[in-house]
Amino acid sequence: MVSLYKKSEKIYAREVQGWFTNWRWVMVWLTQIVFYGTPWLSWNDRQAVLFDLTTRRFYMFNLVLYPQDFIYLTALLVISAYGLFLFTTVAGRLWCGYACPQSVYTEMFMWIENKIEGARAKRMKMDKSPWTVDKIGRKVAKHAVWIALALWTGYTFVGYFTPIRVLGEEVVTLGMGPWEIFWVLFYGFATYGNAGFMREQVCKYMCPYARFQSAMFDRDTLIISYDEKRGEPRGSRSRKADAKALGKGDCVDCTLCVQVCPTGIDIRKGLQYECIGCAACIDVCDEVMDKMGTPRGLIRYATQNAMEKGWGRSEMWARVKRPRVLVYSAIFMLVVGSFLVSLYSRPPFRVDIVRDRGALARVVEDGYVENVYRVQLMNASEQVQRYRVGVESLSQASVKGGEDILLGPAEARWVPVSVRIPPEVAARMGAGAAQVTILVEQLRQADRAQVDVREQTTFMVPR
Repeated sequence: MVSLYKKSEKIYAREVQGWFTNWRWVMVWLTQIVFYGTPWLSWNDRQAVLFDLTTRRFYMFNLVLYPQDFIYLTALLVISAYGLFLFTTVAGRLWCGYACPQSVYTEMFMWIENKIEGARAKRMKMDKSPWTVDKIGRKVAKHAVWIALALWTGYTFVGYFTPIRVLGEEVVTLGMGPWEIFWVLFYGFATYGNAGFMREQVCKYMCPYARFQSAMFDRDTLIISYDEKRGEPRGSRSRKADAKALGKGDCVDCTLCVQVCPTGIDIRKGLQYECIGCAACIDVCDEVMDKMGTPRGLIRYATQNAMEKGWGRSEMWARVKRPRVLVYSAIFMLVVGSFLVSLYSRPPFRVDIVRDRGALARVVEDGYVENVYRVQLMNASEQVQRYRVGVESLSQASVKGGEDILLGPAEARWVPVSVRIPPEVAARMGAGAAQVTILVEQLRQADRAQVDVREQTTFMVPR
């Protein structure tokens, strides 16, 4: 039986040291300190960052958001998209190589694998050898640590939606809810599977970014490049041999650049969509060049134009200010500026007004015409606030039910409010609907200015 598909071979990435590797580990530490540490921060006697789906409150330090603030999430997504376009156009897949969760967790899982099972050659030999007590022990230990890290990651993820200290008590007392159990296990399983087993398969086949990145690349995009003019023809030689005399380039064909690549590609074949821009091949190639006594940079960050025309750094950076980058930068700065201005000028409370459908309009004692409204007040601060509801643009109107409303921190409440006008005013208005402005005032405090919010609605006069 002939298979039409080539079997996927396991990649044994070699450990490497170097400048770019150090920066990758800086990003691993930075991103994971933020991810694992943020849920444990306290702010105003609560969790600093909490997406409380039960009460529909989203807390981010001093900011309290309601579902009505969904526009800010849209703005963040737009900012992320344009930021990705901008950075990719300038410097390729920096996100993939240094900050993508798939790359970060793969780096962590590979480090654990290397510490428990040994270096690349030892791991390859172990996998080919028959099962022994030592092999079983190392495999069990590795997977145990992987599973523990994955479950802790799932626990932390759920801790952004359920207060993480409360979640910890539920874990100890076996009182977790079904959805909490599901998401801890699901997120943990995804981390375990993606970083432990699938690894480069996620980047090569599942991630859409690898497929459309070429639309953002141009000949002046900074990418990891192999200097073919300098390196070819490649071939092995001794350290003391003269490459030019042998008719060879600087590449000694050691294949270390392939061995350290987490996706298993050969960068010497040119730019490939599987390349995540991690620069591991640059670090290992620089080590080889140092040993061979030749200049570094056989594999380096460069642009296609720079490689073909022999440009230096100054000429490459001068091409950063090209039209596409300037357009992306302008849009990015405009969206970020608008987002920050809108967030800063966001009122400290929100108001929604709904007419009472049970009684649109009615005549009460002494011929007064009354309309009833339901006013939703949402305190977007974390201090107790007082409010007063009034009416504008309606002559001789009186308001009942909105004189003094007290709301606690981040509290939302529906308040019934009735608006009445005298019969003579109703007679002048005539039957039908008239526009009216409901005024909600946040009463002045010692250290705060008074804030007003106005909402338009209608006042009905019956026939």
